[in-house]
Amino acid sequence: MVVTLSIPSVSAGLRPVNLRTDLAPLADLIELAFADTMDSSGRAAIREMRTLSRVAPGLGALLNVNEVAQGIGLGYVWIEDGRLVGNTSVYPAHLPRSFGSSWIIANVAVHPDYRGRGIARQLMQASMDMIRKRGHATTTVLQVEDGNDVARHLYESLGFTADRTFHIWRRSSTARIPAPQDAVYITRRRPDEWKAEYDLARRVRPNDQGGMGWLRPLTTGLFRPSLAKMISDLFNMRSIERLIVRTDTDHVLRASLWIESAFASSSVQLSLLVDPDYAGVYDDALLNLAARRFGLRSALMIEHPADDILTNAILQKYAFTRQRSLVHMTWRA
Repeated sequence: MVVTLSIPSVSAGLRPVNLRTDLAPLADLIELAFADTMDSSGRAAIREMRTLSRVAPGLGALLNVNEVAQGIGLGYVWIEDGRLVGNTSVYPAHLPRSFGSSWIIANVAVHPDYRGRGIARQLMQASMDMIRKRGHATTTVLQVEDGNDVARHLYESLGFTADRTFHIWRRSSTARIPAPQDAVYITRRRPDEWKAEYDLARRVRPNDQGGMGWLRPLTTGLFRPSLAKMISDLFNMRSIERLIVRTDTDHVLRASLWIESAFASSSVQLSLLVDPDYAGVYDDALLNLAARRFGLRSALMIEHPADDILTNAILQKYAFTRQRSLVHMTWRA
């Protein structure tokens, strides 16, 4: 890995990101800081930053429309000894309007040689001040690795509160296909059952505990998509199948599995809701079906609450491997 982090001679301290000069050293810093936890999407973003750094001087218009560059461009860097040694990035979160103006703070990084000097705190404070000036009823979210107590303590001292910890699980397409189960009747959710599914989600995934996961707060639109959303999914070749389990006696919806796929994606995204009274049974049946259906065709991904011990054990049973554990945190200006 080449980690130069050097930039043209400038004054030391805090300043806004300059996309024309900072992209390459930022890519080096972010790669260095998150080497142990960076996933494929993060590595792709690093490659994109390096590509943009080579064309930035002559293609300023490109930087104004590129999503990665736009988010990085709203952030701040810290310069010390002529080197770029700290960063925060700020992105629009695009949460539903009911959440007001919404933002993500990401890529909070300080070079190892410069940690313990309060640089991360000053970068965070500058980012939060900028967000405050953008409007009222502002919601800001971030993720921090579970176990990174230093970073979490910093965020809490600045007013962020932890919503919930989520595990990111992945099942390889080469994993063994499990034997079928026939004891539980699984069917597709009817359109008129959206409210029952929403009520289930409100019991097990309330918004003050992280909702459905990262950038997916609980809203009715997740359960009853608008016509515009359905047209967008069709145009972009995305699909979602909703499988449910009803109890035999009262026919109440007790569990739901979302299976989301896209034409260009090599993996299928799952989301699982289970009434706690039926945990260990209906989640087992739904995950068994998903593993058998996709078998050797696709990898399966799921983001699931870390405190759901029974379901997480079942994920391990079906050869899901935990990739990361992330604490979701929120700050309201």
